[in-house]
Amino acid sequence: MKHKLLYLFPFLLALTSGCFGSKNSTPIPSPDGTFSGQFRLIQKHSKTGISDTATANIQLVLDLTTGYKVTGDTSTLHAGSYGDYGVNSIYNTITFVDKTYPKTGIPTKTHLNGQYQYYYDGSTFQMVAFGALDTLILQYNLKKTN
Repeated sequence: MKHKLLYLFPFLLALTSGCFGSKNSTPIPSPDGTFSGQFRLIQKHSKTGISDTATANIQLVLDLTTGYKVTGDTSTLHAGSYGDYGVNSIYNTITFVDKTYPKTGIPTKTHLNGQYQYYYDGSTFQMVAFGALDTLILQYNLKKTN
C-alpha cells in the first residue's frame, strides 16, 4: 500500500500546483509589429527517417488592422506574401489566410497560410506547423524589431 501512495504523491502534487500561481502575472499581448529571423523547412524522408533542413531569413509584419506581409529572402524557399490573420491566445494558435496563395496547383514555395502553434513573450515570436504524417515541419524563429 505504501508503494501505491508513493506513486500517487507526484500526481497529486502536479494536480494541486496550479492553485499556487502568482496573482500578479501580466498577460502577454498578441503578436503585433515587425519581426525578423529565420524560417526553417524540415522535411523528413518517410522511408529513411533522415531530415533535410532548408532555411531563409525573412521579415514578417503583423498589423491587426491591415493584416500581415512576408518579405526578406523570398527568392527560392519562402514566398513573399500578404493577407489576413487571426490570433487565438487561449490555444496559442495563429491562422493566416494568404491572398497570394495559388488557386490551383501546388505552390513552388512555402506560403504563410493556415494554422500555426505559436509562442510569444513580447520579444521572441516562434511558430510551428506540421504537415501530413509529420514528415514536413515549418518553423519560424523571429525576434521583434519594432
